[in-house]
Amino acid sequence: MTKLDLTGLKCPLPALKTRKALKSLRPGERLEVQCTDPLAIIDIPNLLNEIGDSLESTQRDGDRIVFVIEKMQAATT
Repeated sequence: MTKLDLTGLKCPLPALKTRKALKSLRPGERLEVQCTDPLAIIDIPNLLNEIGDSLESTQRDGDRIVFVIEKMQAATT
């Protein structure tokens, strides 16, 4: 699983960096994203709905939000 630490970044950077990281993955691979921006709880799921990848889990650990995402389709250019 690829891990992406975006703690300390503010909107829209977590969603933008998550989108970029997902482009480099193959279908079936997973990405773990760690954020501290409270808006990420809205932005990341909206991004995934837009691009068609799957949110497997969302967990809160104090001020940290951890998303586990599965790449569902090949990246489009």
